[in-house]
Amino acid sequence: MKSWWIRTADNAMALELRDVPIPQPGPGQIGIRIRAAALNRGEFIAGHGLHTAAAARPAGFEAAGEVTALGAGVTRWKLGDRVMGRCDGAFAEHGCMNAEEVFAAPLRLTWEQAAATTVVFLTVYEALMAHGRLASGESMLVTGISSGVGVASLQVGKALGARVIGTSGSLEKLERLKALGLDVALHTRAPDFVPAVMQATQNQGVDLVVNTVGGSVFAACVEAMGFQARLAMVGYVDGQVEARMDLGALHSKRLQLFGVSNKMRNMSHRIAAAQALERDLLPMVADGRVTPWVDQVFALDDLPTAQQCMQGNQHLGKLVVRVD
Repeated sequence: MKSWWIRTADNAMALELRDVPIPQPGPGQIGIRIRAAALNRGEFIAGHGLHTAAAARPAGFEAAGEVTALGAGVTRWKLGDRVMGRCDGAFAEHGCMNAEEVFAAPLRLTWEQAAATTVVFLTVYEALMAHGRLASGESMLVTGISSGVGVASLQVGKALGARVIGTSGSLEKLERLKALGLDVALHTRAPDFVPAVMQATQNQGVDLVVNTVGGSVFAACVEAMGFQARLAMVGYVDGQVEARMDLGALHSKRLQLFGVSNKMRNMSHRIAAAQALERDLLPMVADGRVTPWVDQVFALDDLPTAQQCMQGNQHLGKLVVRVD
């Protein structure tokens, strides 16, 4: 079968297409015929902690498809089930998933939408709900709101009844996001948004910040936070992993700062997170309150083109590979 592999090369991520045997599920796993797989930015950032320096590995984190094989001990799923979830080596024609991290793909979703659900909405669930505790009537600032996590944060934030402020360097993307309910659109990539945020919140500051940009805007995010506000550190596409911290603001405003990452999780952590996502957020997807936003779809052979599109910030929301 076709399978894309990825490795670090000259401080960048290089892809290579291989012909490999169809993987067989081990105990507690299911095998699937992959119909679509989604791109995730972290995988394509060299030095992000997801790759060793030289060794190649199967590329892709999440997919959707039909169950084709059951490993020992799997009883929840049956052959032919329509599923979605984490899938190591997702940019391939077949793959394996850990059965306890698998979700039923809602019939209302296309294969592409189902493939773009798991990783981004798990991140958003933890940033907004599990740790962010975003409530109806509160305000939220999302830096880099045109990203996959940014768009999903907007959708879930509106479903929870929050007022959403978002920053982006693209006016065109901000205009498109207004159709999804973006309340305040700030056209900037710089850490100059604090006055506009304070004006939009009657000088109270926001209740929650989702920082997908990184260290270049971290200090401004803290300045824009209100009393007992929370900040979710999600990513650093700017490459800046260090930032100035105003301890006075942290102390006086009783702020809470937390990170959202899968890097150090073991399988028990991952299973618990999957169960929480299925219980608390996926019902919003199933009943239509939230729909995964897929911006562009590429053929499996065109994964390098999709990679270039992502690295060039040419998309809004998620990029997906269709496997036919």
